[in-house]
Amino acid sequence: MSRYLYRRLSHYFIKISTLLLVLYIHSGYSEEIKGYFNNIESPLLSGNEQLKAGDINRFIFSDWAGPKIPVWVFLPKGVDMKKAPILIMMHGAKRGAHRYLKEWQPLAQNKGVIVIAPEFSKADFPSSKHYNLGYVFANDHALRKEEKWTFSSIESIFDTVVLAIKSKQTHYTIYGHSAGSQFVHRYLYYKPNARVKRYIAANAGWYTLPSLNEIYPYGLKNSGVSKEHLKTALSKDVVVLLGDQDTDIHHESLRRTPQAMRQGAQRFARGLSFYEEGLKQAKILGSDFGWKKRIVKGVAHSNGRMAKGAIDLVE
Repeated sequence: MSRYLYRRLSHYFIKISTLLLVLYIHSGYSEEIKGYFNNIESPLLSGNEQLKAGDINRFIFSDWAGPKIPVWVFLPKGVDMKKAPILIMMHGAKRGAHRYLKEWQPLAQNKGVIVIAPEFSKADFPSSKHYNLGYVFANDHALRKEEKWTFSSIESIFDTVVLAIKSKQTHYTIYGHSAGSQFVHRYLYYKPNARVKRYIAANAGWYTLPSLNEIYPYGLKNSGVSKEHLKTALSKDVVVLLGDQDTDIHHESLRRTPQAMRQGAQRFARGLSFYEEGLKQAKILGSDFGWKKRIVKGVAHSNGRMAKGAIDLVE
């Protein structure tokens, strides 16, 4: 092969590779595994035949006021879909819903748990404001309409899957790791009437503390969350799930603002601070306190390993 031909072929190969990469990035989905695609608009999703047991399914959810959301669903084999418990699993900052679900899959199969994993792509939910914080406030700090909050998609996603599999479940457990944990504990505040039987918040990087004296987003002052809603949140069944080795003070995604550092130098310490603040505020407000703290020994910042410490909490 001549040098000229070799250079031309190399040039075209680079151009084609770059084009494929651009198309992938602009697709809006972080993990599109072609073998699992079921491109069904959520209003048309009905019947067990469209969601296959033992496999990871995918549909596009659109029945809400925000952008379309890819939703991954795992249905365990050999269980009664009408009675199987349902877990809604929230991914981390890298938006790897499919990867997170693959880590949960064997655990869910063994226990007979249905797992629903919405994927909030960076194309439509580009920052922590849009995902972790639920997009409650606009850029000018004005309160947005509730139906447009990211938080407001969850109940409708649950209803869509329940209808599709003819489940008789009326409530669900919600779990999140890392950025997903941030979503979960704020969902607790902003959606007091959500049909959640248990909230599992695992290894969040930083918290909106349950304090009306700490300014939002590090606390609830100016958050729009009332004292009564806070008391309700403190009374709910919440598990603060922490890996005792999630202590890397140099982790690339660890927030280091002065307000975050007051919560602790690393994730494990911040999780302990969050729980202790909840206990303190329950006493101050005279509220019931339903939170629990669970330490997963020997585990750092890993969804897969934290899932093993959470699966028995799904009911």
